[in-house]
Order: sequence, then C-alpha cells, then structure tokens
Amino acid sequence: MQTYVDGTALSRYLDGAVEHAEWTVWAADHAGSLVTSELALSELRREAEPRGIDARQTARDVADRLMVVRFSDQCLATAAMASAVLPPFAALHLGVAVAEPDVTAVATYDRLLAQVAVIYGVDVISPGRAARWWEGLA
Repeated sequence: MQTYVDGTALSRYLDGAVEHAEWTVWAADHAGSLVTSELALSELRREAEPRGIDARQTARDVADRLMVVRFSDQCLATAAMASAVLPPFAALHLGVAVAEPDVTAVATYDRLLAQVAVIYGVDVISPGRAARWWEGLA
C-alpha cells in the first residue's frame, strides 16, 4: 500500500515548517511507500525557493528519492469531477490518490482536500495533527 504525498505535506520536509519534526519521522518510517507527482514537487520547489540554498537542496533531495506518478486519464476524470468543490491543484492531487491502484492514503495538510479525500474513501495522513483534524472548525 502506498501514500500519495501532496505539496502541503512535501513542504514539511523544509526546516522551520510547521509539523516538520513529526513529518520527517513519519516519512522516514514510510519512505518506501510514498509516491508523489510533478505537481507536488513543483509546489515544494516554490515553497523552498525563497528559503535559500539549503531548502532548495532539500527539495532536490526529496525529488530524487520519491517515486513520481503521472496524471492518468482516470486521475484527470476524478479531478474534473472534484473540481466542483476543490481548487484545481487540490483536485489533481485527489485524482492521483484515487486513480493509483496501490494508493490507499493521501498525506496532506489541506483541510478541504482532506475532507473530500475521505468522501472518496481515501485515508488522510497528517503527522503532527490530531486525528480527523479536518473536521474541526476552520
């Protein structure tokens, strides 16, 4: 079983990020089962850029060690349906999590994405946050 990691979760690899310590411990324990997309890596690079050379190197290291999945037709179909309630990038992240046959969970810190993922039957993982944190008041 694999976990799809979106850009909000990838950004937790960066020093100084909220939930950085919890994320890095959890991610190290699950390293062989994490997958991501070029979109999520792009979001990580965007977050790392203003933080300096160390953050940019961290982003490159993360990109080198994670398996990257492509956007399939099934992913795009799910994203198109989900875009009625999710912003476009979040819908694409959900699409990957739903379409990839071995993915059973999404690692995210995006409240709306977490809420919709659960509706689609995808588990949500957010190390450092309380269980079902996305159900709380915004």
